[in-house]
Amino acid sequence: MKENLIVFKVGTSSLTSPAGDLDPEKIKKITRQLAQLHQAGYKLVLVTSGSIAAGFRRLGFDKRPKKVADKQAAAAVGQGLLIEEYTRSLLAQGVVSAQILLTQDDFADQRRYQNAQTALNVLLNRRVIPIINENDTIAIDELKVGDNDTLSAQVASLLKADLLVLLTDVPGLYSDNPRKNPDARPIPVINDITPKIFDMAGGAGSSNGTGGMATKIKAADMATKSGVPVFICSADSTALVDAV
Repeated sequence: MKENLIVFKVGTSSLTSPAGDLDPEKIKKITRQLAQLHQAGYKLVLVTSGSIAAGFRRLGFDKRPKKVADKQAAAAVGQGLLIEEYTRSLLAQGVVSAQILLTQDDFADQRRYQNAQTALNVLLNRRVIPIINENDTIAIDELKVGDNDTLSAQVASLLKADLLVLLTDVPGLYSDNPRKNPDARPIPVINDITPKIFDMAGGAGSSNGTGGMATKIKAADMATKSGVPVFICSADSTALVDAV
């Protein structure tokens, strides 16, 4: 039985349809792979985006809102719907999950940091998969982690994870944007994250998400400095299992 602890992060673009709605089939595909790894004995944590995508249509918006208050309201509605999808899909495969909402203050305050660490370790030792998101509804700028790539790196460091896997809508880092440049080539291994690597990462990846490759490289820089190796890959197919 494996005892390795792996933190997975999945972004909004890997959970939604082209229209920006939450896609239950994509969640099922991810949870099937999580269940497979769980049954193999791995300890798993999932950091997920998608609460705004899950909730904005329930509030009558035609598309993902841009105003902060509207996004916070959509997150309030969508967080429960998002965790319900994960919970139902994992329970169907015999896996118990738990919801944890965090803000930057949970990492800045030593007592809260230790409490989060202890609670997460209890869940992991009881064979539960913690599902983590930032508490977007109440977080203000001073307390925001900023994006879930960064949050996943902080969680991986908090738990001293054996691996951080950042799932996205492209296979990994390329020398240029592969959607715009057909000659862009994949970068299979990065031993040192330099300014040149950040330049390759570019900006946000899709209109439905808030991150992009740039935030993933930033997260990889944070995690590797804490001793946690990072793997960036596509959320399609069997990427989770293949990453391990």
